[in-house]
Amino acid sequence: METKPPLPPFTIETARQKVRMAEDAWNSRDPDRVVQVYTADTCWRNRAEFPQGRDGVHAFLQNKWAKELDYRLIKELWAFTGNRIAVRFAYEWHDDGGRWFRSYGNENWEFNDAGLMRRRFASINDLPISAEERLFHWPLGRRPDDHLGLSGLGL
Repeated sequence: METKPPLPPFTIETARQKVRMAEDAWNSRDPDRVVQVYTADTCWRNRAEFPQGRDGVHAFLQNKWAKELDYRLIKELWAFTGNRIAVRFAYEWHDDGGRWFRSYGNENWEFNDAGLMRRRFASINDLPISAEERLFHWPLGRRPDDHLGLSGLGL
């Protein structure tokens, strides 16, 4: 059986590790990499979209990152219990017209015993920002360990 440690039940340490691993994967903007942490039959709600299964999530992510350019994300653990983790996040991106946004949201995650996410429910709001208001300035890819998180940035 395929496993993706850390496995539930989560501790504060393993929940934080799972959140950072998810952030790192999403900051890769590589749908092939990202979908590997979800069950084959994963169920999502992302805004008003409902991708189903790895193939549906893969297509969703391809479309997302074709539209949300120069995407940089920070996730922060909000709460956890057993096989569930709640996360708050923010990401910055621009559209093909050069307009910048900061998207804020919350996610609820549920994992199977093998550590694969079987459910993801996300609520997200977009705030138009100017290029000068951006706070996420690391090179595309993984957020550096010394870069402030959401709480440190006052978000």
